[in-house]
Amino acid sequence: MENQNPISELITDDIYELLSSRGLIDEMSVRDYQIKKKFKMLRDRKIRAGEAIEEIRKDYPYLQFDSIKKIVYK
Repeated sequence: MENQNPISELITDDIYELLSSRGLIDEMSVRDYQIKKKFKMLRDRKIRAGEAIEEIRKDYPYLQFDSIKKIVYK
């Protein structure tokens, strides 16, 4: 399989692969979904919002703090 399914809790690997192969997956939306999911998980563990955003920045160093903040609060 070419692409690992980052949204396996929503769709099957086969469906993801089919949609991706036809250019029907918006990678930025998938990234934002993953960021929101991680933010929620960190906040559920009682980690402060600013610290959670800094933790997420480790995975996405090309994003600024404010960019991640906009993603998680939109």
